[in-house]
Amino acid sequence: MADQPDLQYATSQTREGSTVVDLREYKRAKDPLPVTFHRRELDAILRVYGRMVGEGEWRDYAIDHMKEKAVFSVFKRSGEMPLFRIEKNPKLAAKQGAYTVINTDGRILKRGHELPQVLKVFDKALKLID
Repeated sequence: MADQPDLQYATSQTREGSTVVDLREYKRAKDPLPVTFHRRELDAILRVYGRMVGEGEWRDYAIDHMKEKAVFSVFKRSGEMPLFRIEKNPKLAAKQGAYTVINTDGRILKRGHELPQVLKVFDKALKLID
């Protein structure tokens, strides 16, 4: 049994002041994965996007995944500033809510903990026509 490696020592034990480090954990701690939209979140956002494209209000979009937040930007024309940004910031989840809708001016139109509630800002109110 002496020729088999000691697995406990190879994973986390120290010897004479040296430490064995798992490189996957080190890389994950040093360079964390970016924040992304999950499948259901993208489904809800793209449902609203499709409706607005059908109405002729939006024409293009961009998705950015950064370390702190994920951003879905919608455009009237691709060369312009985004009309709206739908942001997911997990650091704000316990406080104001992780989801935010921001307009071109940078004003927050709606913020909340649940994406479907936040996306209701794009629902148009029915008007009475005489």
